[in-house]
Amino acid sequence: MTFKIVFRKYIFGVLVFLVPLTNAKAQLAEPDSIRGQVDVRDVVRKMRNKPPAPPDTTQRQSFFSVLPSAGYNPSVGFQLGVSSVGGCYFGDPATTTYSTFHWNAYASTNKLASCEFSHNTFTPNNVLNLQGKVEIGRTVAFDYGVGTGKKHQGDGEFSLNGVPLANNSDVFPINFTYIKFDEHIYRKLFTHVYAGAGVVADWYTGIDNIHNESHNFRSHNFRYSMIKGYNPRGYMASGMLFNLQFNSRDQPNRPYKGVYADFVLRVNQQWLGSTKNAVQLKAEARKYVSLSKENPQHVLAFWLWGNYLLGGSIPYLELPGTGSDVANRIGRGYTIGRFKGFSFAYAETEYRFPITSNKLISGVLFANAQTANNRRNIKLYEYWEPGGGAGLRFLFNKYSRSAVCLDYGVGHYGSKGIFLGLNEVF
Repeated sequence: MTFKIVFRKYIFGVLVFLVPLTNAKAQLAEPDSIRGQVDVRDVVRKMRNKPPAPPDTTQRQSFFSVLPSAGYNPSVGFQLGVSSVGGCYFGDPATTTYSTFHWNAYASTNKLASCEFSHNTFTPNNVLNLQGKVEIGRTVAFDYGVGTGKKHQGDGEFSLNGVPLANNSDVFPINFTYIKFDEHIYRKLFTHVYAGAGVVADWYTGIDNIHNESHNFRSHNFRYSMIKGYNPRGYMASGMLFNLQFNSRDQPNRPYKGVYADFVLRVNQQWLGSTKNAVQLKAEARKYVSLSKENPQHVLAFWLWGNYLLGGSIPYLELPGTGSDVANRIGRGYTIGRFKGFSFAYAETEYRFPITSNKLISGVLFANAQTANNRRNIKLYEYWEPGGGAGLRFLFNKYSRSAVCLDYGVGHYGSKGIFLGLNEVF
């Protein structure tokens, strides 16, 4: 979905300014693995003529920072916000995965606002893994319709972090208020394998086409809602989640090796408040291969992601597509929501490599492709929309491997843009 349209976070120069305000206590995973590395905090301490921060030999202290966000686009207006990231170990680092937390909020001059909190928490020895997210706000979706393989007039405008910087006459910006909640818990069955369950609720209200053309009669949301029996002004999708996961990654923020696979069966039910019943399957797989023992930051990474409607009906703003992963970063090279469908599949490959010997700056090269159906004349896997590009990484905290990401991506039909974020895309 297209729910986070403020272009997100973390311009490098602003980060450097804010580092002195952050809590620099961080867990030390492997002293040998970070020897000689320099992060943004080290640079700032040197600029301020301060000695290097002592390492955390307890390996248990937390890392937490507060970062600003700001930007502008015609549909959203001027935006100001704040974002915080953090993490810690809740058990022995040798047997417990690093837990991460993320919170952000913003407000704009066009009376749009958003607040979000997410977490990925591991109990000692990884016996339990709790994952969840809560979002609330009023935002805007840029709607191109359903399915891949369709050129839209006016494509080629520049975007920043998936937000168009100019309005497009063939695209329907849709304002709406939303509340999204999901929480699921995994229990460890045996090494690297987890099973779990959870609940999810996505509520949309006050849906309004910005063009205000005859009460949205021309908007894709209005037409879809009328055909499928939804109130075009608001609806809800809520139900249960059943999960199976395999996770052997060495670290969640920037893995050098390992495999991550997650299969989620989502069952929307009217008795749980959903407007209609539906069954969806989300399947995700990631593989990380380090190309050098001496320099493990040379990594080939592979990502497969799919969301498939198995039965029933889902509301328009629930259709999976570009940017509909948990972090809203699928499909660099295109605006959020550029492609969507009843079912959606995605593939990406990335090469990650250090640029400076102290690992302060590294780079990535990436290529991706996405496909979606419309259950009429466009089939899944019939049309693939390619994307690709390159980016820089600025090591923000060497202990947690957190990095500021700056990518430039291009796509089909002249699509192109800059994408900002914290930590790797996958």
